[in-house]
Amino acid sequence: MQQQSYRATSQGAPKVESRTSEFLTFRLGAESYGIDILKVQEIRSYEAPTAIANAPDFIKGVINLRGVIVPILDLRVKFRLAEARYDDFTVAIILNVASRVVGVVVDSVSDVISLAEDAVRPPPEFASSAFDIKYITGLATVEDLLLILLDIEKLMTGADMALVDSAMH
Repeated sequence: MQQQSYRATSQGAPKVESRTSEFLTFRLGAESYGIDILKVQEIRSYEAPTAIANAPDFIKGVINLRGVIVPILDLRVKFRLAEARYDDFTVAIILNVASRVVGVVVDSVSDVISLAEDAVRPPPEFASSAFDIKYITGLATVEDLLLILLDIEKLMTGADMALVDSAMH
């Protein structure tokens, strides 16, 4: 039999403790996003990558990270947000996803937060195929801020990564 941890509620009835997960939060334009902290290898200040010929527009190029060639993707371009600006706050989040190292450019990194499982709501269903929610695992509200939680594994292992691979070879 598996043991559960309980917390007494104000009514005195035991309540099962929900699991928490940690997310790195970042901004793209006016929106806040979160990704599983366990996928994050490091956060670096943005440096212009070396461009790759014939790469899709969201692939900014590659950087040499201590001997490892890392493709850099701009999530603002990928998500068709407003024109990307690169300034002092722009950072590259280096991720370890599906046995590969890849970097994503974001406007700024905000914080690392813990979210209880029950604080995350499923994304809304959209009838239109123009809006793709397959990369969104859920939505959470943190201090009046709506946080869009991304499945970075799904985002980085889709057809786009095949484009990355073909652009790099």
